[in-house]
Amino acid sequence: MSIRAVVWDVDDTLFDYTGADRAGMRLHLAAEGLLEAYESVEQAIVSWREITDVQWARFSAGEVDFQGQRRDRVRVFLGEALSDAEADAWFQRYVAHYETVWALFPDVLPVLDALATSHRHAVLSNSSIHVQDRKLRALGVYDRFEAVLCAAELGVSKPEPGAFHAACEVLELAPEQVAYVGDHPEIDGRGAAEAGLRSFWIDRDGVYATGGAPVGPHRIATLAELPALLGADTRFGAPSTFG
Repeated sequence: MSIRAVVWDVDDTLFDYTGADRAGMRLHLAAEGLLEAYESVEQAIVSWREITDVQWARFSAGEVDFQGQRRDRVRVFLGEALSDAEADAWFQRYVAHYETVWALFPDVLPVLDALATSHRHAVLSNSSIHVQDRKLRALGVYDRFEAVLCAAELGVSKPEPGAFHAACEVLELAPEQVAYVGDHPEIDGRGAAEAGLRSFWIDRDGVYATGGAPVGPHRIATLAELPALLGADTRFGAPSTFG
């Protein structure tokens, strides 16, 4: 059965979240006068990312709500028992810096253009509608997607099959008619494959290029590979790097 729609992850797939997070945190730490508390800026950024990963896993497991994981990230990072209001205010100051460095990956607009007439498009993210709607609008790609679905509102998150099936239901397509593109090998790659979608895992850094990748998703190194793999009538597609 041919693929009729592509459902996209956002962070580190379309949007350079890691780059923006690092650059934004660097600006925020300087503004907050916190740089001296760490041996280096990089050490502080690594600590922030590690804490973010732990708290995000708690949110994905349903142990805390979306706002709660944000507050806990701040409390753990600062090592202070902040009130909700104080944690929210600190996080919003960080967000203000983070948003100044938002950017799409260079391969995003060309592939969206290449697939614009051949496939329908939607978003499925483990974030919240409030966050991703605003982000997609600011990046100028919101109107490219028929629907934007997020875990905070769905009540189920990737890699649970229900999250992927919710996107298929909105598009009124069977899972085998839908491709999913995401950056995480398990949450996105294996999750989509096990839910019955055609799974494309973008491994931009080539972390698993020599083996050890999960079974199921098709690895790609750049979104430029997608049109050829999806059979789009375009010259934009490139041969798969990984095969």
